[in-house]
Amino acid sequence: MSAPEELSQPNDPDARSAELQRAFAMFNRVSAELTQAYEALQARVASLTDELAVANGELRRQYREKEALSERLSSLLDALPAGVVLLDAGAAVVAVNPAAVAMFGADVVGRHWGDVARAHLEPTLTVGEWLLGGDGRVSIAESALPSGEGKILLIHDVTAAHRMKTELERNQRLAAMGEMAASLAHQLRTPLAAALLYTANLGQPGVPDAARAKFSEKASGQLKRLERLIQDVLLFARGESIGRDVIPLGDLLAEAAQTVEPLMREHGLEFSAVDAVGGAKIVGSRKALFGALVNLLENAMQATPAGGKICLSGNCRGDLVAIGVRDSGPGVSRDMQARIFEPFFTTKGQGTGLGLAIALGVARAHGGAIELFSEPGDGAEFVMTLPIAAAEEGTQNHG
Repeated sequence: MSAPEELSQPNDPDARSAELQRAFAMFNRVSAELTQAYEALQARVASLTDELAVANGELRRQYREKEALSERLSSLLDALPAGVVLLDAGAAVVAVNPAAVAMFGADVVGRHWGDVARAHLEPTLTVGEWLLGGDGRVSIAESALPSGEGKILLIHDVTAAHRMKTELERNQRLAAMGEMAASLAHQLRTPLAAALLYTANLGQPGVPDAARAKFSEKASGQLKRLERLIQDVLLFARGESIGRDVIPLGDLLAEAAQTVEPLMREHGLEFSAVDAVGGAKIVGSRKALFGALVNLLENAMQATPAGGKICLSGNCRGDLVAIGVRDSGPGVSRDMQARIFEPFFTTKGQGTGLGLAIALGVARAHGGAIELFSEPGDGAEFVMTLPIAAAEEGTQNHG
């Protein structure tokens, strides 16, 4: 009877009930856990939704601020009197403001900057300045973009400033002439009176031929001195007209040396020339630069006693060329160094006081300068520095 009893146990109602109760309890426990997880998920979703809404609001605010800033920058660029040109890495024009459009035309966008510059700009002797449209004058400054993918050109119209500078220089020259009018009249009267005296002697009866020739020579010398003085005054008053000659520096140094060498020998001076400029060239007026250089050499010759030495040298210093005229004379005192370039200032009885002033004016007109280096008792050296011409004349530097 035991076997049939064991087979009936799985059908025991109490066992099945207990098993069902355990299953329901497990189901309830899992259901509660799922409910808690769902509630936590809902809370997290709500939190993320709030955070997303805040982030979206911040992004919209930042976008509106950037848009407003972009509009303000655009308005500023439109109102800016200077031209702004944006170039890409290939130097093509990407964007321009209205001032740049007025300078270069509406079709400038998309063109290569080198083509635009060649069509509208002409180089001047002043570094960074260009002629625009004939009478206009602009300065161009460039800056690389932070990304390195192009650059920005800022173009200022300096026409009025250049005109005022030119007018100021002219007024300064006229003022200097006015202040020194009495001195100039004295310098004119002295050679004129001497020439009149010599020519009067020519008319005296019974003057021997030798004396007559001597009086004629002296009168001619005084008249030439007078002519030189008048030429210097006129040159200083109007300034030198600067040309566009391409001048090899070596040729200019050689020409100046050949011109003054006979005079140096006549004065008993040892003269040497050192050419270390290579193939350097400058752009400007050959006549004006030659005259300025000869002025410096003659000034050194007059300051150096017989037996002394004078050296003309030229060498390159980066994008500049330095032309030096050194003498072994007594040097220039501190007080005189402060006035040495003043118009009509001279320590020579026969000088006009304009030679160094004219030389300095020529150097400045070519974008250069002249400096004096001297220790009293140890000679003096005048150094003229001038910008070297670019390898290719034109506007490629901004292309």
